[in-house]
This record gives sequence, structure tokens and C-alpha cells, in this order.
Amino acid sequence: MSTNASHERRREGTAAADTDGPESTPAIAVEGLTKVYGDGEDAVRAVDAVDLTIERGTTVGILGPNGAGKTTTIKSLLGLVLPDAGTVEIAGIDAHEQPRAVYRHVGAMLEGARNVYWKLTVRENLEFFAALGGQSVAGTRDRHDRLLDAFDLAGKADQPVNGLSRGQKQKVSLACTLARGTDVVFLDEPTLGLDVEASLELRRELRRLADEEDITIVLSSHDMDVVEDICDRVVILSEGSVIADDSVDDLVQVFETQAYRVTVEGTVSGSTRSRLHREFDAGDWTETGDRTGFDVTLTDGDALYDVLDVLRDAGLSLVDIDGHDPDLEEVFLEVTGRADGGDES
Repeated sequence: MSTNASHERRREGTAAADTDGPESTPAIAVEGLTKVYGDGEDAVRAVDAVDLTIERGTTVGILGPNGAGKTTTIKSLLGLVLPDAGTVEIAGIDAHEQPRAVYRHVGAMLEGARNVYWKLTVRENLEFFAALGGQSVAGTRDRHDRLLDAFDLAGKADQPVNGLSRGQKQKVSLACTLARGTDVVFLDEPTLGLDVEASLELRRELRRLADEEDITIVLSSHDMDVVEDICDRVVILSEGSVIADDSVDDLVQVFETQAYRVTVEGTVSGSTRSRLHREFDAGDWTETGDRTGFDVTLTDGDALYDVLDVLRDAGLSLVDIDGHDPDLEEVFLEVTGRADGGDES
């Protein structure tokens, strides 16, 4: 599922760039970022002393349940929300003291396809957003042609955006975000509304931008497959605080407790079920015909033999054992304490 080869290339590139000089300045540096809405007992601490450093040319996923502080954090990084405490630097520039200077480095897609002008053509939108950054039509023509080709929009370049499909509008929105050639890009649900093929194309293009053009991408998405495919690193927020910050691969390895689906012949008695639940957290029991299935999650590979001993003591015959490795979605649920299916509101 994860593009490990791309991630490895990115890590090597980051290490190579980690030298003294301008290139070693982080793309994003956040210290003590705090934002509180309301006063007194009604106050809500949306962001609570967040520290974050993102190196140039990396792709970072910002995850968290609803209300975790993702939107406030991202808008604070963009200078759209004034924090109560803390500092934000983009390319070494204070985002709140010098917002115009920061704007030259940053592009953002926060409202899906709603941040483009539907009465303008696709190319006119690209030219308009580039012009906002002081760039000429002639100077951006080649870049815009590459973007149109990359997002399969060349044939629609002279059509008004209003007549395009939802997925095409989403592509136009992303292309406009990249139209100025900024070195830091913020994306909120970039694959929303795209079909599977278009989503895969977009993922490949985002990886290419990070790997080949050294663009820093900060991505927020509820699609764990997208995050796992694109991102080098994941930051998970909960109740305004960072509760996990690591590479995708390392986060998955931390929670690499092996999960098994066990199937036996016959019915498992209540006492045996209780023992399996108590000792191995067995659950999700199902009975199909003369067979019973259940899940166990084990942190020690040898513990599987202990499960088999319990089954043997109960006179149960093993039919099948299926194992699977955790993915990023399981890690997210575990880290945020929502593995039991709790409400995310």
C-alpha cells in the first residue's frame, strides 16, 4: 500500500540536504503554538503548545479526529488565524510579522474546488493565481503547461471551470495551488471527489513534486490510503496536542502487534471464551455452521502457541489461522484511542 521506495528516496534526499546554509533552514518551524477560543469556563483550547519542524522537500500528513485542532493549526501556519502564543516560521520568515513575504513561499488548497473562479477557463485560473504572486503570463506558461498535462487538463484548458466534472474541478484547484511554483504547499482533502484512477494519478504527481522539485507538502486527509502512499511522515493531533510524530513506516512498526483470525471446529464454551478474552483479548466472535471464528492480537509471536494450547485444552480442533499486518488506519485508531469505534465528533 505504501510507496516505500519513494519514501526511502525522500529520506536520503532530506539527509543529503541537511547541511549548513540556507538549504538547511526548515520549510516550517513551529514553537509553542497555542490558540484558545472563548473565555472562562467556555474556553476551548483548540491548539495547545504545538512544536513542529518540517524539513524542505518532505511530505507530512496532519491527522486527527474531528475537533483535534487540525484546521486551526494549518490556518495558523498560513497566517489566517492569529495564535495566542507561539511562533510560526515559513522558510525562516515569521508568518505573523511578515505575512506578505511568507505568501511568496506558500500555496494552499483548503476548500476543495471552491477556491477557483468557475466563470474563468482553466488556463485563466492558473494565470490569475500566478499573477497574484506577481508572475507574468509568459514567465509561467511552461509551468502551467506541465501542470495541465500532469493533471490531464490540457484538453480542457480553454473551457470554463463551471462546465467541468467535480473531479476535474478538484484537479484545477490543485493546479492553481501549484501555479505560482511555491516551495511549500498545504492541501486539505486533495483527493476528495476524485475517482480511483484520478486519485492514483494525483498521488503520483504529489510524490513527484516532493521527490523531484523539492516541494514541501503538508497534507490533511481522512483517506488513510492517500496519506500512507504520499507522506514520508505523519503528525497526529488530539485535543490540540501532538500525540504522535514519526515516519509512516516507523509508526506502523511501533504498533506491529500481529493480529490473527482463528477458526476452530465446533462451539467455544463460555469459560473458554472468557479465558481467551482475558489472556489474549479475543473478540469479534462469529459462528458459521459448525465452525467458530474469533480475533486475537498478540505482541509476542510465541503467544500464538499459548492460544493453541488453550484450544487444545478445550478439545477444539484448529481449522485455520489468518494473520495480517497493521496499516496506518489501525495505527491512527490505536493512537487516538478510537480502536473501539468511539465517536469522532
